[in-house]
This record gives sequence, structure tokens and C-alpha cells, in this order.
Amino acid sequence: MGENTETNHCSAYAGENEITITRIIDASRELVFTAWTQEEHLTKWWGPNGFTSTFQKFEMTPGGTWEFIMHGPDGVDYPNTNTVIEVVRPERIVLSHDLFPHFVATAVFEDMDGKTKLTYSSKFEERADVFEKVKNYALPGAEQTMNRLEELLATAFPRG
Repeated sequence: MGENTETNHCSAYAGENEITITRIIDASRELVFTAWTQEEHLTKWWGPNGFTSTFQKFEMTPGGTWEFIMHGPDGVDYPNTNTVIEVVRPERIVLSHDLFPHFVATAVFEDMDGKTKLTYSSKFEERADVFEKVKNYALPGAEQTMNRLEELLATAFPRG
């Protein structure tokens, strides 16, 4: 049985080896996509609350590598390496997370009359028992990351 949290503009769901976050973001699809694909924006919001990131390599093109270290608020560093599988502007980004936990992440950007429906899903390759442990930090971490994206878009790119 999956776990589900939902409000009027977002939902989060953990199913069988998969986490899905859906948000309605008050920004254009092009702007939300740009926040995902330009290093100067992505470094400001990627990661859960209290985390910062140092990018070593950022090639947001198919076959490219996105390599970075997430610095936790407790001083622990978390290396990350992703292979970019697909980038279809401004519709979709697909990444393969190459270090533990292994997963394929897909971000889909849908236009909703000037707003954006963002669906971010991570399909994990780990065994079900391992995923049960991983989702305990991955689901809230993904929700916090999407909150930070919304905050950046509201403050750095105000509508008006």
C-alpha cells in the first residue's frame, strides 16, 4: 500500500519502488524548466531543507553528466552522479542516478494556462526492503526540494 499526502496544489505518493511528487506551480512552464536546466538556478534550490550543493560537472544534455556533492546541515557530504537520459524542452527531463540509491528520475512539465503542473517521479532499482528504508528520507527530501523550487520561483522570478 502506498503512502499519499495531498493538498490543493501538490501531492506526494510512495508506491512500489517509486516516489511521485506533483505540484501546480505559479510560474510558466518555460521558467520552471529553466530553473531545472540552468546551473545558476539549480544550485539555489536542489536538495532538502538546509542542504547546499557544489556542482563538479553539469551537462544537461542527453548523455551528459550531472555530478555534485550535497552538503547536509549536519556537515555530512553526499556525492551524487547522474547521467542525463533525455531533455525535451520544455516538456521533460529524465536522469539516471548512478550512485546508491539507484533510480531513474523523470520530471514532466505541463502548461496549465500560465502555471505549470510539475510531476517528478523516481523509480528505484533497489529491492523492495531497501526501498522501504530509502523512502523514509527520499519522500520528505523530494517534497522539501520541490518546496525550495517554488520558493525560488516566487522570489527570484516574481510574477507581476
